[in-house]
Amino acid sequence: MPRIGLALGGGGARGLAHVLILETLDEMGIQPSVIAGTSIGALIGSAYAAGISGAHIRAHLIETLGDRFYLIRQVFGARTQPVQRLLSVLPMRSALLDSNALLDLVMPHGMPNDIADLEIPFRAVATNMRSQKAAVFDRGELKSCVAASIAIPVLFAPVTIDGHLYADGGLVNPLPINALAPLADITIGVDVTGKRDDTRVGDRPSVGTMLVQSLTILQKTIISEHLKVAPPDIYMDVDVGHFGALQFNRVKEILTAVEPVKEELRAKLERVLSAQTVKSS
Repeated sequence: MPRIGLALGGGGARGLAHVLILETLDEMGIQPSVIAGTSIGALIGSAYAAGISGAHIRAHLIETLGDRFYLIRQVFGARTQPVQRLLSVLPMRSALLDSNALLDLVMPHGMPNDIADLEIPFRAVATNMRSQKAAVFDRGELKSCVAASIAIPVLFAPVTIDGHLYADGGLVNPLPINALAPLADITIGVDVTGKRDDTRVGDRPSVGTMLVQSLTILQKTIISEHLKVAPPDIYMDVDVGHFGALQFNRVKEILTAVEPVKEELRAKLERVLSAQTVKSS
């Protein structure tokens, strides 16, 4: 079996679609040799790299996001200790939320402390805010590295690791295909930024909508340029554009809507693996 590398991109709530990709790999009996993730791709990818199945990740996200973490009510109205810490740990002038505290709510229990202790080699991609370059973490404290990867500017404070400030990896590498080398013979890139024609923006968008849409435009442009230089063997452009990047409470709807991606990935994988078998023989 060729070594398969899996790159899970950023896209906010749209990245919940990554679960379908993981379930397909499980159903086919395929374990990636390396996983790289940006933003929500780092969160979901790290759980999978820890040995948690796609089905269990689905169940965890539905429970956490659908029941105990309805975003508006929980984050801005609840009085539970984790949410209080989420809102009070930093002054409002620097950011709204602390991504480390957010992970206390959404990261599955039982994850190892260090990236090096994951079952599958894993890379979390963040942005070094001073050097303005991508940082690829393949060792170090798992929670801090994932927190850095998901720290969307303005919404989240930057995360300090070894004296450096890091923020959302989507600013520089929203689909980290190049982080898979040299551990993969076949690469899969999962793009969950959505289609370019986004009708949800409307004629009078809010400040939040404009922020998220601006980041999406940036990410789509970066991905497009990266694909011209080094496309993956399998590129999955998941149709999630009709969902908002912050609509995490719609987890069940998102997973249902993107169900067809499983057959698409299965067909592409079988075709590429068949071609590899013929080539090697």
